Amino acid sequence: MAITAVYLYTDGACSKNPGPGSIGVLLLDNSGNELEIFKEPIGHTTNNRAEYRALIKGLDLAAKHCRHTVYCYLDSELVVKQLNGVFRLKNDELRDLFHKVKDLERAFRRVEYNHVARENSNIRRVDRLAQEALTGP
Repeated sequence: MAITAVYLYTDGACSKNPGPGSIGVLLLDNSGNELEIFKEPIGHTTNNRAEYRALIKGLDLAAKHCRHTVYCYLDSELVVKQLNGVFRLKNDELRDLFHKVKDLERAFRRVEYNHVARENSNIRRVDRLAQEALTGP
């Protein structure tokens, strides 16, 4: 049976801002089953760039499982509002990452960006993944 929707949770971490950064990604199917989990240090960056990089990796992973709908959940209100067209992009580096996300969207029929509180259990999980990638297990 083909997967028609996936649920993507992403988080970026940064020690200092700017400083060493990392990402965490969790991808679930309709039933809440884990499809992918990913964590990686990404080098010197800012928190906002790390948030975008996590989403980029997540969308790339989602394309392996589904081409229909991706529900994205981030704790970065800035990134969500930029992607939903509520906030303008003023930073050139974020603009480049924004366009990478928009390019990846083309693999799907629908991509939805949602802001969720840091208290969400799946956001806490991807935050832990990003922290582990930053500091080691």
